[in-house]
Amino acid sequence: MNSLILVVDDETNITDVCSVYLKREGYQVMTAESGDEALRLWRQHNPELIVLDLMMPGTTGWQVCEEIRNEQDVPIIMLTARGDEMDRLMGLTMGADDYMTKPFSPRELVLRVKAILRRQQRNQLVLPEMAEVTPSHIMRFPGLELNVLHRTVRVNEKEIELTVKEFELLHLFVRHPEQVFSRNQLLNKVWDVDYYGDTTTVTVHIRRLREKIEANPSQPRFIKTVWGIGYKFEGREPS
Repeated sequence: MNSLILVVDDETNITDVCSVYLKREGYQVMTAESGDEALRLWRQHNPELIVLDLMMPGTTGWQVCEEIRNEQDVPIIMLTARGDEMDRLMGLTMGADDYMTKPFSPRELVLRVKAILRRQQRNQLVLPEMAEVTPSHIMRFPGLELNVLHRTVRVNEKEIELTVKEFELLHLFVRHPEQVFSRNQLLNKVWDVDYYGDTTTVTVHIRRLREKIEANPSQPRFIKTVWGIGYKFEGREPS
């Protein structure tokens, strides 16, 4: 395993407990008690996942997440002391992969870390140097192209940046055009069967994905809402 996890919280008891439980599972753990320290450790050590408290004095978790997301797509689990839905939505909108409300179970944190990293590793494709990308690795639809090996997406010939989860959602959809997925199905398939969360995560990621690939997100061409059920992908030319 040996993945490096960065745990960021200004409460030492929280970083200590998280470290103990994560190390028991074989992870390497670094801790930071401020946003500035978190950014420094992130740049120096390039952790594979970050557990990030939102409400810290000085540089907040919001600011840390924003700065990291401007440069990298490392998975982030946000911690919030409040169960307020707006906090959760803001965190997910900013690019967090998951969130937990304090007080939380360290065992559940470990399960979420495992699920996110396992899913990421399962979908991570390593390209040999100078490998040739064959047509089977490229999925094309009118105005949309996915290169599965390079994990890139082009909309109307322009390359766009997607987070890990956004790419996995889109990849799932394009592999099953016209198939309707419920939010729970998407949660299980993209966030892993061991993921414990609510479907708000799916809703927010669908919205962010639409904002990136749709000309008019309020009237999507590709990712359609099937009312009362979930979503489906349509790759045909609009009539």
